[in-house]
Amino acid sequence: MTIRLRTFATLALLLAAPAAAQTASPPPATPPQSTEEGGLSGAVSDDSDWQNLGIAIPAFATNAEVPTQTSAGNTTALGFAMAGIITANLQNNGLFKPTGPTSLPRPALGQIQAPDYGTWSSRGAEMLVHGFVRAEAGGQITVGCYLYDVALQQNLAKAGWTVPPAEWRRAAHKCADMVYSRLSGENPFFDSRIAYIAETGPKDRRLKRLAIMDSDGANHRYLTTGQTIALTPRYSPDYKSILYLSYYNGNPRIFIYNLETSSQRLLLQSRDPLFAPRWSPDGKWVLYSVARAGNTDIYKMPAAGGDPVKLTDSPGIDIGGSFSPDGSRIVFESDRSGSQQVYIMNADGTGQKRISFFGGRAATPEWSPRGDQIAFTHIAGNFRIAVMDPGGANLRYLTDSWQDEAPTWAPNGRVIQFFRTARGSGKTGIWQVDLTGRNERKLETPVDGSDPAWGPLRP
Repeated sequence: MTIRLRTFATLALLLAAPAAAQTASPPPATPPQSTEEGGLSGAVSDDSDWQNLGIAIPAFATNAEVPTQTSAGNTTALGFAMAGIITANLQNNGLFKPTGPTSLPRPALGQIQAPDYGTWSSRGAEMLVHGFVRAEAGGQITVGCYLYDVALQQNLAKAGWTVPPAEWRRAAHKCADMVYSRLSGENPFFDSRIAYIAETGPKDRRLKRLAIMDSDGANHRYLTTGQTIALTPRYSPDYKSILYLSYYNGNPRIFIYNLETSSQRLLLQSRDPLFAPRWSPDGKWVLYSVARAGNTDIYKMPAAGGDPVKLTDSPGIDIGGSFSPDGSRIVFESDRSGSQQVYIMNADGTGQKRISFFGGRAATPEWSPRGDQIAFTHIAGNFRIAVMDPGGANLRYLTDSWQDEAPTWAPNGRVIQFFRTARGSGKTGIWQVDLTGRNERKLETPVDGSDPAWGPLRP
């Protein structure tokens, strides 16, 4: 769903409404839990160290405490919850360590566009995120978000959204995206979704269901029942569908699951093993591999259905990885040299060449949305997540655990998600790490998780 942008002329009128403006609203008796760390110091980093920033995110103000149709409760609780989500977003991505609403005073509604800079300066804040929430007729929620430079006493960015009750968390993610983009200079990624395979049951009888959730793990939903095994999901570029592989009684099939209608369409079925279906960037093609007569080759076929086009024809195992962002090239894995390595070819199958020459094996390559790097699983004893440039140079390891595999990129190409298998127990979980390799965290899921797929920024 596309959320509606409010003009700031409208937002200014909403903020100017004098009715029941809060002057010193306390937080709810039982506020939503926040994960922020104490203090206002924070390190901002990507491949290099950036300037340290102290970011204060107090609870959002409201014109009146009224019930809402959201899961957060009334507008006072909603304002507190939204600030907590923004704090967690900025903290958990590995670039910031902000201070959130549990340890900060809540501003009055009249201060949202006129901050008390002295108060925030005395607390060591360099940046300030202010906002408000307002319940509208019909249950809609209007949210305003403002970013201020405390030292310069200037507004750096502002935006507003009107959302239905069920979408209130999206407004918080949008606010975090605005702050992240303005302070980092990078494209945002918080308002995005993740598909993955939810795993339950014993090792020899695992149920593998297709599931989706927000980028922070909220709004979790199972899409399949587990009666058939689901594997390797991928969001379509327009977010309307998920492509995935399914096995029923040993027969592989590729499905396209329509998220708007909760129905699915069979794209391809085969008596031979199928692997790794992937979308082209324009959503018109699906890349996949077929194992036949002792050989595995890569094909592509129209997403609407039609005749497949064979792209590889070498002895050995060729498994499709992903298209470059412009759709002109494909990165894939092949053992034609004697062990799994990373190769690149043109989208029509021409110009195939190996790019990994650093020892060990290399698998599951995934092209960055920025086009500047390729993430992959490097296998040399342990399984580690690594990146290199499209020419195969500048290898860097981002993780160093026992078994990390199947990287998938955030929409901005600055964070990588993957799944980790625990030694001994075999339990799997979804993890993410930024490009420095220093900021790693587990994304909590209701059950074990594997095969994550990060979708693009939501429209």
